Amino acid sequence: MQEPASDGAGGHNGVGVSSANDATNGAMRRGRKGAQVSSKDDLIANIVQAEWEMFQKVPNVGGPAGCQQDPKTFEIMRSSQAASWSEAALESYLDDLVTAQRHGRNLLTEKYARMMASTAPAEYAALEPLLPVLDPTALHLIDAIVEVVLAWETDLSTKFPHVLQRGRPLHATEDRPGVTSVETYLRGELASYSLRTLKLYLGNVRVQEKEGVNGSELALSQTVKRYGYESLTAAEQRLAQRGRS
Repeated sequence: MQEPASDGAGGHNGVGVSSANDATNGAMRRGRKGAQVSSKDDLIANIVQAEWEMFQKVPNVGGPAGCQQDPKTFEIMRSSQAASWSEAALESYLDDLVTAQRHGRNLLTEKYARMMASTAPAEYAALEPLLPVLDPTALHLIDAIVEVVLAWETDLSTKFPHVLQRGRPLHATEDRPGVTSVETYLRGELASYSLRTLKLYLGNVRVQEKEGVNGSELALSQTVKRYGYESLTAAEQRLAQRGRS
């Protein structure tokens, strides 16, 4: 399998923001396997820990990729994405991860394999028979989620162009070897979720959409704050200044 990209929040990995005090952000919090979780933060910590363990086992041509040896960046990106989720969706996804571990499945390996349908079709043809067949209902849910998220991402690219230009391209038509779009990344990730998680995630997205909330902006805002910026606006201004210098 080709090299996994650093796993990102809402597909925004590679956002490239940094500051002098990002070193103060803590290392990945350890999840408590088998323990009752009592808050959203606990849910996210358990999810990120389970994902990290799977991520380290994703096969990569030439040995482990650099991002597979960077738990700090992984934790920032994944926890930022999860921050925009409802607790019900988080609980369901944590159950997906625990169940997968119990049955010897690696959901992150499956996620990256599915991305290759667009980025490396020839290699994907050999992997496809090894992947679970997606339920037609799951495909419908994925399409519905992707439609909303891509609209959010388009809005973000207008509001914060300097931040977004440092991340992934938006559409699958922009995929190429070594470059995975937000759309392809998102479809690959969603395909690893159970039907229950997909339904809850879509429900969360629909609520945000109805309330005029951009879920991708929530996730990206959390990301830049973890890198020391006060807000997305502050990050945009700083990156714009760097571009002019």
